[in-house]
Amino acid sequence: MLTNDLDFRLEPKLLELYEEHKKRSEKIDWGYHDFLPWDKGMDFRRVPWDESQVTLPAPIITAVETALLTEVNLPWFTSHLDQTFKGSLTVIKDFVHTWTSEEDQHSNLLETYLLLTRNVDPKRLHQLHKQTVENGWNPDYHTPFETMVYTSLQELATMVFYNNVAKTAGSYDKDLSSLLRRLAKDETLHYAFYRDVIKFHLQLEPNYCYHLGHVIKNFQMPGTVMPDFEDRMAIIAKEANYGPLEYFDQVLDVIVDYWELEKLRPIAPEAEKARLDILKYHARLKRVRERFYKNK
Repeated sequence: MLTNDLDFRLEPKLLELYEEHKKRSEKIDWGYHDFLPWDKGMDFRRVPWDESQVTLPAPIITAVETALLTEVNLPWFTSHLDQTFKGSLTVIKDFVHTWTSEEDQHSNLLETYLLLTRNVDPKRLHQLHKQTVENGWNPDYHTPFETMVYTSLQELATMVFYNNVAKTAGSYDKDLSSLLRRLAKDETLHYAFYRDVIKFHLQLEPNYCYHLGHVIKNFQMPGTVMPDFEDRMAIIAKEANYGPLEYFDQVLDVIVDYWELEKLRPIAPEAEKARLDILKYHARLKRVRERFYKNK
């Protein structure tokens, strides 16, 4: 049994997950207007932008700008999810609609913050925004289960990114730190839903391990289509508190443990091989991490 679709037997449990998500998200419902320093706003026609108006360190600006350019690809991400889950469980399609409505204001919050505080050249930001959306986003996962694995990792990575950058940004701008933590709360709820969908499937049928490996070992954030993505991530890793070490400690290690991959026992040989390959990959990255801290 190596199917890559979602299991219809789990629909009642996933419905419970979805209802729980809606209750939790309703308690923390928010509008992005509440998190912006509107008093800093000025008319760009009356007071043109100038580099002297920038108040944040360049690495923090790079991190926020990178987050924005990731979030603006929501239309492509939603389109991919919509196509992937056609004919799949109705509850998953319903959750994607809810997820989209909650993600929708993330890019608005980040972009408006950068413009209000004049920490970016508005013309340059407009061009980056447009170029990123024009580049589209076409992931290498086209089946329901693999896509759910990807979204689990992606939401957790985004949550960690926002919280980590918020810690660094706090000493420069408390408004920025607060809005990043607000975004992280959304990502936390989204991650919880996706990761539990996968856990339920692995508990019901451990042979689903077969479809984990490709996603875990080739994971990339959806922001890879933006200009200078690798350079941006190098800066953020060095000076804004999110890089490969944080990814291992706070994302990969967390998800491997949560899904209890060491305890699962798939019957299909291909699935067991995939499980062992993931654990070897995880162990290899852990050794790299330990060598880094030892030599630091």
